[in-house]
This record gives sequence, structure tokens and C-alpha cells, in this order.
Amino acid sequence: MTEFGYFLSDEELSPPEIVRSAQAAQAAGFDRIWISDHYHPWQSSQGQSPFVWSVLGAIAATTELRMTTAVTCPTFRIHPAILAQVTETVATLAPGRFTFGVGSGEALNEHILGDAWPPVSSRHARLEEAIEVIRQLWTGDTVTHGGRYFTVHNAKIFSRPDSPPPIYVSGFGEQATQLAGRVGDGWMSVRPDAEGLRTYRDNGGKGRTQAGVKICWAPTMKEAVETAHQRWGFEGAGGQAAQDLPTWQSFEALNDASSPQATANAIACGPDAEHAANAIRPYLDAGFDEVYISQMGPDQDGGIRFLAEEVLPLLR
Repeated sequence: MTEFGYFLSDEELSPPEIVRSAQAAQAAGFDRIWISDHYHPWQSSQGQSPFVWSVLGAIAATTELRMTTAVTCPTFRIHPAILAQVTETVATLAPGRFTFGVGSGEALNEHILGDAWPPVSSRHARLEEAIEVIRQLWTGDTVTHGGRYFTVHNAKIFSRPDSPPPIYVSGFGEQATQLAGRVGDGWMSVRPDAEGLRTYRDNGGKGRTQAGVKICWAPTMKEAVETAHQRWGFEGAGGQAAQDLPTWQSFEALNDASSPQATANAIACGPDAEHAANAIRPYLDAGFDEVYISQMGPDQDGGIRFLAEEVLPLLR
């Protein structure tokens, strides 16, 4: 049976708001969260983008939620050796409650140190090596690694949990999903991708699968559509844009080229619980083990109540 979690978009919420929303989600009956890991928001109207590892520490200390990063790129702006340390730290603060979700990254966040943005095949190779480095360091051994992309010299992690967290790999195309099956402990997507799930299984993937979906609740359809279009109007563009556009201004241009109606066609908006449930149901039909639902906009409490009290009963 599919389990449901709450999806926190740190591009929209300040650090205190994220922590309060996580606590509200727990109080409403959710037992797990996704949280995004960005340096920039998708567009300036979203307005935030805190350092996720600080926020995770606060959530770990003030809730009993299971937490997954959705997702971290361990290959450009933060070296995998540093992420090996920070993930072990979070895992000690939340024993058995942390999953390290990783992906090949988006130019929006990963270009900031001046690195060239390589083709997807190179990004996948970097990701695979980064996972190897992280797992070596998680053993507690002193690690020296000289690879194609990363160098580590006499590094050892001293603060470690009893067992390391699982690594779930995000995959939107066939190559990434095959990589998840080969090296991941689980697979993640933001699409109701039954074919991708089969690809994951066919390539050796035996772990759990997670997916994320966004809605926008408001007391009226008009208010919900306006909020969704202001904050996430670029969502209807799809394709490769999310991986390759380098700045929030680029996503704002996509937003400007869209319309409120196009946003409403792409995202379940408004106070109709059946409408929201119908947008979520394809993820259940695809066979995902866990589905994480995000409320767009500042009214997180209203969205959490709507999901917990009206939408999820239609899906369970």
C-alpha cells in the first residue's frame, strides 16, 4: 500500500517556516517528508532558498519525521567528501529516519562556482563516482581516492550513525533510471512514471520508490490558480529546461510565456478534494511505494489540513 508524505519546497519557505510546516505536517498525521536542496529559487517570486542541511538539523531535533532530500546534487557545488560528513551527521540526529536522495543536478544551482555544465552522460558518470566516494567514507575507514572527477586524501568521518542512510537516486530518463537501479538503494521521480519504475526494476533496482507531486489549495479556485501561476507557472514547460536553464530569470521567462490557465491545466488547483485526489492517483496506479505531496504558496497550514482531512481519505 502506498504511504504518503509531505513535500517541503525550500524555494518558497524561510527556514523557520519550513520547520513549522514540518511540525504541522507531523501533527496532521504525516510521518515523512521530502525537502528540496537548492542554492537558488526557481524564480524570484518564490523568494527563498536556505541551506537545507541546517534546516534538516532543526527538523530532526523537533520532530520524529522520516526525512529525504529531494534531491541533492553531490557533484558540483559541494564535494562528495563534505556531503558524506554532513549526511552522517544528520543520520546521527535522526537515527533510522534519514534517506539521502541524490541526482545529477540542475544548472540553476550547480553553476555557481563557475564549473562548466557538462552533457548528461558526464553528469551521470560524476554522480556514480560521487556515490562511490560517499559510501567509502561512510565505512569509517581512512579514504584516499583518486578518480576521474574527485580526489580525496586521508579523509575519515568520526561522527557516524550505527548504520549509514540509504541512497535513493532520482531518475527522469532511461539512463538515469538505469543508474538508479544499478547503484541506488531506491528510486525517485516527480512523474507518475510506471515505465520508469519498470526500468528501475529491470536494471536491478530492488529498493523502495518515491515520487513527488504538487497541488495548490486555496479557498477559491481563482486564488489557487493565481498563487500557482505566480510561484510555479514555469512547471508546464517540462522537458529538459529544469536541468539546463542556469538562472531564476530564465524560469521567469518561461512563467511569463505561460498563462494562469496553462498552470491550472498542469497543476491541481483549488478547494475540490476530488480534483486533487485525481492528480495524485496516477502515482498510486504507477506503483510507487511512497508519494510526497507539496502545497504551493504561503498557506502551508491550509494545504496540510486539506490534504490530511479531505484528500488522503479519498486515496486510502
